Amino acid sequence: MNQTMQQTDALLTDIADYVYGHDISSDEAYETARYVLMDTLGAGILALRYPECTKHLGPIVPGTVVPNGARMPGTQFELDPVHAAFNIGCAIRWLDYNDTWLAKEWGHPSDNLGGILATADYLSRQRVAEGRKPLTMYDVLTAMVKAHEIQGSIALNHSFNRVGLDHVLLVKVATTAVVTHMLGGSRQEMINAVSNAWVDNSSLRTYRHYPNAGSRKSWAAGDATSRGVRLALMAVRGEMGYATALSAKGWGFQDVMMNGEELSVPKMDSYVMEHVLFKVSFPAEFHAQTAVEAAIELHGDVKARLQDIERIDIVTHEAAIRIIDKTGPLQNPADRDHCLQYMTAIGLIFGRLDADHYEDSAAANPVIDQLRNKMIVKENKQYTEDYLDPSKRSIPNQVQVRFMDGTSTDPVEVEYPLGHQRRREEAKPQIIEKCRQNLNAHYPPKQASLLLEQMLDHAQLAETPVHHFMSAWVY
Repeated sequence: MNQTMQQTDALLTDIADYVYGHDISSDEAYETARYVLMDTLGAGILALRYPECTKHLGPIVPGTVVPNGARMPGTQFELDPVHAAFNIGCAIRWLDYNDTWLAKEWGHPSDNLGGILATADYLSRQRVAEGRKPLTMYDVLTAMVKAHEIQGSIALNHSFNRVGLDHVLLVKVATTAVVTHMLGGSRQEMINAVSNAWVDNSSLRTYRHYPNAGSRKSWAAGDATSRGVRLALMAVRGEMGYATALSAKGWGFQDVMMNGEELSVPKMDSYVMEHVLFKVSFPAEFHAQTAVEAAIELHGDVKARLQDIERIDIVTHEAAIRIIDKTGPLQNPADRDHCLQYMTAIGLIFGRLDADHYEDSAAANPVIDQLRNKMIVKENKQYTEDYLDPSKRSIPNQVQVRFMDGTSTDPVEVEYPLGHQRRREEAKPQIIEKCRQNLNAHYPPKQASLLLEQMLDHAQLAETPVHHFMSAWVY
């Protein structure tokens, strides 16, 4: 059949109809997007402390400067929008310390901010140079809400991890869609671009799991969001798409990668942004957040008796067991921050958890592995049901410590982590303080204060030209 006569895959048209035809009316979504912006950029700035992250930053060819290019926050780099998206995406995901979405598939919708910010900054600077109006941060917040919704809605219906694919595929798809729109592409050009994102397929999850867990998981999202920008730029210059990239018999994504499962999304609005999860207190893989909260609560009862512990019981949900239940040696920080037992041990020993606890120097503490070896991880079926229940979306864990003399602590259960929507108001002041601390660790006090201030006033932020916002982050 001639390609022009094919019926375009429903998922491609659903995404296009949403991006081009749906207005976001939810004040909660925009308010949450502002906190996501604040939290995500703060996490990226904190990552600049780590050489393993910063070695990936800057132009591909050292010394290259792009006139009116996009800025990389916290640096003086000016880059083309594709590689700027990689830089921003790499930094904001490096420490695994910003928002998360948990459904049949997992992921971090804020990863799309790499492509969104880079493109918005580049476009704004180009427009000003041509005497036209720049984009505003309202445009950025809108693109964030829609990117969250696209990525999160696909994740609600489908599990890509069960066929070995990494969730950053959904970052590529969402970034491609919203960036094509930002670039002024037509609805058909966006369909073309997104079809190419699916044809790209996805990286394997092997770099997130034993025996290959490694640092790629920290730059994979930067790679995906930058690829989204690249595909969008190609589409608005006339590159063709593939109407049945998903459904083509034998050769489409669904048959090749999903065992024939038809991909779809529920009706999209702003649900994902409104319900997204924040990592507020510590950089722990989200399925472990409540376990670490429970461990920290137990710290006072066990800190003087660590050598007397006989067993530590962790009761959790199926997704946590599948992703982060790890025994045996842990090779690097990427391995450790995806180990339920390691993170729980840190909470019990120190009563806190920060990014430095994943470094080799901290991991050399023999007590950590002593406690890991005493941990028993079991599934609570009700926890798994509540995790998948759309009306709850809890992420429960329970921790109990048993001692050699037969005594034990009370079991500590935490059902909803601090960053959950049900604890949003409790979390907001801490999100602001977290961002303040991250900015103060990198910038002079006056600049750090101004950066935070511009994100605290919603009306003021929404009206700010993107190139002004981004220039304030140069250091």
